[in-house]
Amino acid sequence: MSAFFAMGGYAIYVWPAYAVFFIVLIADYINPSLRRRRNLRELRSRMARQAARQQRNPSAP
Repeated sequence: MSAFFAMGGYAIYVWPAYAVFFIVLIADYINPSLRRRRNLRELRSRMARQAARQQRNPSAP
């Protein structure tokens, strides 16, 4: 088992590569949901500003 983890002397290069790969994989998995939340928050605030503007000036389109 220790030979597997040593990777023939290349473990110092192999294990960080695996770590970076999994970090990027997790980031790619999480990022769309974070972006969706941010977009929904922006849309809600825009709609609230627009509704407030329409209440102040009802004759505007």
